[in-house]
Amino acid sequence: MANLGYDDTPVIPGSVYKVHDGTRPQPRVVTPGAACAGAPSDAVVLFDGTGLAGWVSVSDGAPARWKVEDGYLEVVPSTGDIQTTALLGDCQLHLEMATPAVVKGESQGRGNSGIFLMGRYEIQVLDCYQNPTYPDGTIGAIYGQYPPLVNACRQPGEWQTYDIIWEAPQFAGEALVKPARVTVLLNTIVIHHAQELQGPTQHRQLASYAPHDDALPLRLQDHGDLVRFRNIWYRPLTGYDQG
Repeated sequence: MANLGYDDTPVIPGSVYKVHDGTRPQPRVVTPGAACAGAPSDAVVLFDGTGLAGWVSVSDGAPARWKVEDGYLEVVPSTGDIQTTALLGDCQLHLEMATPAVVKGESQGRGNSGIFLMGRYEIQVLDCYQNPTYPDGTIGAIYGQYPPLVNACRQPGEWQTYDIIWEAPQFAGEALVKPARVTVLLNTIVIHHAQELQGPTQHRQLASYAPHDDALPLRLQDHGDLVRFRNIWYRPLTGYDQG
């Protein structure tokens, strides 16, 4: 079996476990129900299945080079991460994804990608159907910080839904006023509820905040696996009594 984690990383603040700790308890498995969701009338559609207008390469700003076919977009390995030209702040985000039906690899080497809110805060995408890995890198994890409350992964090749309520961090000059906070549902099951993040995503390191803009692109990760995405939309969050 592949190495499920690391034992030479720092302890996560507020936890007894290290970053990517393989001894951390695995999330219990919950079988999700059926169905995916279409965009509501006030949604901003980021990908409608017909093309990659509004998406660019993170590395050079050129048009995104992932494949579009049959209503989905698919990672083209080695072309790099892609991101939206739209800038997202506080929002409700919906997307659907599928890891490859043909299973290759194990642990972090199986159906790996990521959803990077504001280009830097990752919600993990991974095939974790009967595939253990370090818990803070499991599907739905706030990567390197918090495992999902449960493992709600469908079988490889099946479409899965992410619904994310995102509250961006707030800064006053160089000072953090309010940390980012996220609620995540995977396949309609709550896997994080109003969880405060410790900072932008890191690998094998602790997270820490640095000031950034209130709205930034949504980024999808090329981790070398043929992960698919479709039906991507968001709704900006507004206060009460706002049109």
